[in-house]
Amino acid sequence: MDLNLKDKVIIVTGGSKGIGLGISQILLKEGAIPFIIGRNKPSIIAVVEEIKKAGGQVGYAFAELTDPEQCKAAVENVISTFGRIDGLVNNAGVNDGVGLENGNYEDFMASLQKSLVHYYLMAQYALPELKKSKGAIVNIGSKTSFTGQGGTSGYAASNGGRNALTREWAVELLPYQIRVNAVIVAECYTPLYEKWISTFSEPEKKMKSITGKIPLGNRMTTAAEIANTVVFLLSELSSHTTGQLLFVDGGYTHLDRAITVED
Repeated sequence: MDLNLKDKVIIVTGGSKGIGLGISQILLKEGAIPFIIGRNKPSIIAVVEEIKKAGGQVGYAFAELTDPEQCKAAVENVISTFGRIDGLVNNAGVNDGVGLENGNYEDFMASLQKSLVHYYLMAQYALPELKKSKGAIVNIGSKTSFTGQGGTSGYAASNGGRNALTREWAVELLPYQIRVNAVIVAECYTPLYEKWISTFSEPEKKMKSITGKIPLGNRMTTAAEIANTVVFLLSELSSHTTGQLLFVDGGYTHLDRAITVED
């Protein structure tokens, strides 16, 4: 399906690994130009080189997203390189395990900086160009509850904030015909997820217990499946969709996890 994204310039934060990489790859398939922004220089360089070798067009900027000035400079880099911004995917973030009982003010605020505040900064700095292009914003979110060791107050607050900002921006940006939606991820096997699952004494057993509770197919959602939804929301084919939180999770969030499917 042609999503009419050819030559559209789309910012993807954290676009060189995991879900972000999946989004960058699908954008390329649709003829769009992903502009990858993040701090992982080796990962970004490797992905950019691979894309260019394959004949694709891509842009990139290195930025520590907790730094407002680096966020601003990265967006300015997009404009100076391509002269436009047609979409923004806020994707970068990390579950740093900052909880309530064993957390503190400084770590909690730092957690918000890592996973929420830069969503606001990137959107604000990109907004003038998005107004011109009548572009779209897609925020990547996650289920706020987390099954594991330790608390996740910072990450939970960040994800709740992402959802709230998605709907607030959808209303605020109606006059400019800028659509804002969120794709919510539950169980997707990314490098961060792999790192987390490896902390258990029996990783394979833990993984089986998780996938067994995912109703559709008893398997993890793939990065490509999430990316397909994100790219659709960036496209004109979703032209009357805004303010939505879309759960791409095989029914994990909203269906009864006790469901069993017989062959």
